[in-house]
Amino acid sequence: MTVITTFKEKRREKQIKYERSVLKELSITTLKERVKQYFGSTKITSSFVMNTGIEEACYDVALEAFLLGAKFSKFGYHGEDMEAVRLRCFREEKHLIDTLYNFFLYWGNGEEGTMSESLYYLCEQYIHVWWREGYEKGQMRHKLRLH
Repeated sequence: MTVITTFKEKRREKQIKYERSVLKELSITTLKERVKQYFGSTKITSSFVMNTGIEEACYDVALEAFLLGAKFSKFGYHGEDMEAVRLRCFREEKHLIDTLYNFFLYWGNGEEGTMSESLYYLCEQYIHVWWREGYEKGQMRHKLRLH
């Protein structure tokens, strides 16, 4: 008897394989440094970063943004402008920004209410930097035919 696999299963296996290969190029020290760089320096979030749960949430969202950029880098490889590619995944990127922002608001101690707009922009910059890095790594992998 033969085993019947569906197209969805094959696509998911291929996606997992690609994500694993892309994540090999990412270091944990880079993740930690960037969290401290973005959220450890401001008065609003410096108390949050000491909490390991919030720090791990920043890592999770950064990895998702990195993978999102790597996934959409194929469009840039085929000649599309980076901003046009970014518009393609606007909804997913916005979801990641909102997730991180709401996580900070939920675990905050009320002080961030007055500075919530600057906190949102900080989250937006953090996600964009990780998206761009994933995009560049993914494009490099396409150029080297490692996809």
